[in-house]
Amino acid sequence: MKKMDKALEQAEELVSKMTIEEAASQLYYISPAVERLGIPAYNWWNEALHGVARAGTATMFPQAIAMAAMFDDEQLGKMAQVTGIEARAKYNIQSKYNDRDIYKGVTMWSPNINIFRDPRWGRGHETYGEDPYLTSRLGTAFVKGLQGDGEYMTAAACAKHFAVHSGPENIRHSFDAKCSLKDMNETYLPAFQALVEDAKVEGVMGCYNRINGEPGCASDTLMGKLKEWGFDGYFTSDAWAVRDFYQGHHVCEDKEHAAALALSKGCDTNCGDTYPCLMDAYRKGLVTEEQIRTAAVHLFRTRFRLGLFDENNGFADLGLDDIATPEHRKISLECAEKGMVLLKNNGILPLDKSKLKSVAVIGPNASSLDALRGNYYGTSAEPVTFLDGIRKELGDEVKIYYSEGCHLFKDRVEHLAEANDRIAEAMAMVQAADVTILCLGLDANIEGEEGDEGNAFAGGDKLSLELPVSQRILLEKVLAAGKPTVLVLAAGSSLNPHADRAGAILQVWYPGECGGTALANILFGKVSPSGKLPVTFYESTDALPEFTDYSMAGRTYRYLTGNVLYPFGFGLTYSTVSLSDMKFADGKVSVTVANTGSVDTDEVVQVYVRDLESPFEVTNYRLCAFQRVSLKAGCSERVSLPLDKNAFTLVNEEGKRVPGSGKYRLWAGVSQPDALSESLSGTPALSLQI
Repeated sequence: MKKMDKALEQAEELVSKMTIEEAASQLYYISPAVERLGIPAYNWWNEALHGVARAGTATMFPQAIAMAAMFDDEQLGKMAQVTGIEARAKYNIQSKYNDRDIYKGVTMWSPNINIFRDPRWGRGHETYGEDPYLTSRLGTAFVKGLQGDGEYMTAAACAKHFAVHSGPENIRHSFDAKCSLKDMNETYLPAFQALVEDAKVEGVMGCYNRINGEPGCASDTLMGKLKEWGFDGYFTSDAWAVRDFYQGHHVCEDKEHAAALALSKGCDTNCGDTYPCLMDAYRKGLVTEEQIRTAAVHLFRTRFRLGLFDENNGFADLGLDDIATPEHRKISLECAEKGMVLLKNNGILPLDKSKLKSVAVIGPNASSLDALRGNYYGTSAEPVTFLDGIRKELGDEVKIYYSEGCHLFKDRVEHLAEANDRIAEAMAMVQAADVTILCLGLDANIEGEEGDEGNAFAGGDKLSLELPVSQRILLEKVLAAGKPTVLVLAAGSSLNPHADRAGAILQVWYPGECGGTALANILFGKVSPSGKLPVTFYESTDALPEFTDYSMAGRTYRYLTGNVLYPFGFGLTYSTVSLSDMKFADGKVSVTVANTGSVDTDEVVQVYVRDLESPFEVTNYRLCAFQRVSLKAGCSERVSLPLDKNAFTLVNEEGKRVPGSGKYRLWAGVSQPDALSESLSGTPALSLQI
């Protein structure tokens, strides 16, 4: 556990020795050294979304959305634990050389637990999907794994972006998200509450936009929630978000007033360029010495909880040999394998390489490192692209033809060539091969954060669910050839590839440094796919509400009616399962799961609940439990799933959580209990009324 009281006492004592100027200087994300007090410089901005990011070599795990598709909080906790160890090891190394630059500390600004409410949002792949309960479970596992349970935290997690934040990216600096009290407390806040109350997350980051008129980094409503939940960590602004107070939101007249507003509401540190003017604001009487010192105490409390002033903190021996190890790489591979989702299979998979003479590997993502990374990534010591993984698996036994096929989003690969300059090459290979593995999709250059993206016209967001035109042309040509084709989609969000003629479709997300190995293991049957969609795959954006509409009506599996291509919670395996003998007692659902097929596989048992009489229930039902189970062919297992503590409560229109009606229906299955999910999966859900 954290050294809660002692850390606070130590922080108060240290800050009391500082001048007001020294204390104010520490509230900037680039905190300078105070040499007379033995305080080294420290940079608060560090990233660890799926492994230590932007700081050189580290184990690169699958992107967050891919790990959400595992539906496995235990595995995600292992990933986070490794990330914490590597962060601490890298901090030790850099500190020995007095390198205290950005991205080289141990206050990690992860995880992103915003709700992926709209498939157009470019940063959605940073999240754990569209469901508040799934996000809460996975976010809690991340925080506990990263922070550890020792005397000192291994690294400090930070829940972001608080709250009601999920695009559009190009107007985030001025946008006001209008949100009902019901939606806020039912959808947007539960994960933050869980991370504060259950995981004891050390940091919280505010968002760029306003929420019902209040800037996310200076919101009485949101800060009140943190106080209500007992938060006792530090609060940081998002990057340059305080500047938005006067440049974008126009709630302040200038920089000094913006700094004063943020500090007065509880923003301890400023990532950006505003807090360097705090002393000017102090001299003008806009902020008090007490406010400055209180924020400084919060920040040093975190540094003491990390043991940064204790040479015997237990982490001193971590170094180079604890970074990117074979053991860590193995966990990354397991995450990639568990997260890939088989959306369609007409029997073509798994491929039997003993029956193949040649394979065509086609597409702009086949040999792409960006297709492995997503955004906020570290440098892998040994990345394996999809082509690399397939080539290693097939060796010299099977001929491999490779063509890029097309550019990811431009109409030609070579800028002096004519449009579609790789189509002929690709089609020759398709015709020559026994089977085609077509690697399409996106990368973080065309779905990402504002400022980081290639599609600047959309600020990082997608305009539709279609593949880029260049890929649509390639896909149509390949499928029209009528040869056996496996479509591999690397993307962090919902797409509609219009690929009904493909023999199989695999959603592989951005699967990390071992993505190619994981893909090959699944394609050739070494591993059964077992991932489940943590987001709904929609047919089209045309039937969705406006992107700027933050109401949940018509969004996500809980409130959606129609417009579903592949449902939340869906994913096939290479085997078949049956469920039987569903029971409910003592807050738990128990069910027997049998592998009735001939292939060993993992499955994810999912439990959904619906209040049968309350007017405050969602349109459909809510996920309230899940558990991954490994089953040998022909074997069965009895599983018991504790339900979400809020399974039998609901949020009313005033935003209050209230008891349910007392009459509920529960479903247990390997997908949602709707007709489309059951048809696609071939496994009907069990149900009982209580």
